[in-house]
Amino acid sequence: MKAVVFHALGDIRLDDVPEPKIEEDTDAIVRLTASAICGTDLHFVRGTMAGVEPGTILGHEGVGVVESIGKGVRNLKVGDRVVVPSTIACGYCTMCRGGFYAQCDNANPNGPGTAFYGGPKEAGGFNGMQAEKVRVPFANINLVGLPDSVSDDEAILISDIFPTGYFGADLADIKPGHSVAVFGCGPVGQFAIASAKLLGAGRVFAVDQHEDRLEMARNQGAEVIDFSKENPVETIKKLTGGVGVDSVIDAVGVDAEHAHSGPAKKTNTPEDAKKASPSAREEGEHFKAGDGPMQSLAWAVDAVAKAGTVAIIGVYPPGDNLFPIGAAMNKNLTVRMGNCNHRKYVPMLVELVRTGQVTPTAILTQREPLSNAIDAYLAFDQRQPGWIKVELEPAT
Repeated sequence: MKAVVFHALGDIRLDDVPEPKIEEDTDAIVRLTASAICGTDLHFVRGTMAGVEPGTILGHEGVGVVESIGKGVRNLKVGDRVVVPSTIACGYCTMCRGGFYAQCDNANPNGPGTAFYGGPKEAGGFNGMQAEKVRVPFANINLVGLPDSVSDDEAILISDIFPTGYFGADLADIKPGHSVAVFGCGPVGQFAIASAKLLGAGRVFAVDQHEDRLEMARNQGAEVIDFSKENPVETIKKLTGGVGVDSVIDAVGVDAEHAHSGPAKKTNTPEDAKKASPSAREEGEHFKAGDGPMQSLAWAVDAVAKAGTVAIIGVYPPGDNLFPIGAAMNKNLTVRMGNCNHRKYVPMLVELVRTGQVTPTAILTQREPLSNAIDAYLAFDQRQPGWIKVELEPAT
């Protein structure tokens, strides 16, 4: 089968690879009908998050049809349409029972960290879903059935980015009438805006510098702030009578480290990849050069009102240790963060989409066949206007 395979820093290829097989009684094999490219995938290609082993299939978002199941899977049958939550959980440990699926004690064979598809060895080393098929462990928990009325285009957004955005709004402790600032208006930020409104936010401020993303946020009713043209903290305080917002959601993370100094190059050999690889600190969606994650976190702490809440859902590597703790402590802030517990939210979001309460597909800006995946990565990396969320369609 065809799959997008990581070979080295800056070197990904569309390869022919063996099809996955049932390895445990709790496994299922899913024939994928939709996958996607996520900003997190760019971390691995660039090296901002290291540890992906050569030969790993990338991608952690998937929708498809169950092709085969192990005898331990009792709630699914061959032919069922399903969405695959991005993080992997066993469903029976203390963490899973408490709703902390991203902290599952059993899913990750390589340690205590969050297990997910298409990531580094420390995340389990599981092959991902930018492929024609995928093996899903603990399939009774890690597959959620889809009604016919929810399309693949809608469902692929429920695999990762909608739950992550909703998770951010949930962490932000939003009450009806609250004001919320979302830093970063990429796909997750857009869903954080939508989710804040679902939870009753009275005002949502959207902070970014890309006009297409700000326009998408404005179309959701957010009050937009271009940080390349004005100081976002000063603007937020001016627009809130000097008080600040009740909650901030950081949907940027390590992407804030440095400005983009050039697109990744298309490579065909490891030697080409070494020459073409962007710096391990380059990113395609982030804040000003030199500001770094400390700047975005400082903005978040400064922009929130006293006794407010800061929710951090942007991806930060385990070694990062920057946070304005003194300023946060002296404002009596609540700071909540973490990897999204996808399985907690996915069934609810499927229902919201099924009943028409949410139409998520405005976020989906590109649909490309899997055969064009490498070119799609390049365009996504270059932040070409309008490239916000890319769906990949494996060949049938």
